[in-house]
Amino acid sequence: MSDNDPNPMYTIGELARRAGVPVRTIRFWSDEGVLPPTTRSHGGYRLYDSAAVARLEFVRTLRELGLDLPMVKEVVAGRRTLAEMAASHVNALDAEIRVLKTRRAVLSTVAHRDTTIEEMRLMHKLARQSATERQRLIDDFVAETFAGVEDNAPGAGIATSMRSLPTDLPDEPTPAQVDAWVELAELITDEDFRIRTRQMAVTGAMGGPAEPPPFDPATVVEKAGAAITAGIEPGTAEGAAILAELLDGELDADARVALADSLATFTSRKVERYWELLGTLNGWPAFKPAVPAFEWVIAALRV
Repeated sequence: MSDNDPNPMYTIGELARRAGVPVRTIRFWSDEGVLPPTTRSHGGYRLYDSAAVARLEFVRTLRELGLDLPMVKEVVAGRRTLAEMAASHVNALDAEIRVLKTRRAVLSTVAHRDTTIEEMRLMHKLARQSATERQRLIDDFVAETFAGVEDNAPGAGIATSMRSLPTDLPDEPTPAQVDAWVELAELITDEDFRIRTRQMAVTGAMGGPAEPPPFDPATVVEKAGAAITAGIEPGTAEGAAILAELLDGELDADARVALADSLATFTSRKVERYWELLGTLNGWPAFKPAVPAFEWVIAALRV
């Protein structure tokens, strides 16, 4: 090749030296159709023109940005625009980054506390799952639990709220958030939890209790909670006095049993735990558990 040649042709070795790319890489790209030779010499050797030099630089740049060879080939062949391919690659990178962040969070938690083998197994399983797979886990749980419940039925809005489990951990999750994430994944596969949640959904869809309870729920949490803290049992005289304060009017024995049964339908520690864990993951304000107070009232009503 002459330096004065207006249309210089380069051998694969010359092209490699000019571009700083190994010969074996250029040969591989050429064989794959990404960088075909411009022509061949009489001896059958590959020759490349100046346009091939520019294309080689372009291909190398795309590869260094992380695009795989089929994607590069699509762009070079003009079947997809560079903008389309870049957008697609950005989405793929975002998904990969989310997975890496999840794995980092899991490993960080394991490194800073005693983790059982079973917890580690579940963490690893969750870390390997894609965001789509984790969302499907939640959607399947909600679909099964609320099957047949109309969207506009009373109490059916709980289904929408139960879908608010984030499919990914925060970028810098706290140990509590990692724990909550793992515990929630276990909880939604718990058969008792599913049965209780469906019982609440179906009863709520039917209109729930015929009449509102004869007390203020906030007052129940306050007064019954104080009774629990003080060690006052539901069946004692002190317990009966507290129950009388809570009830709006006198109830006969049958009415008390009916009220206790109605409250029991919507009182579940596992369901309340679901909301606690959901709040931890979503950064919601912490709330005081209400179920223990209502369990105390239910027991007092049954005495």
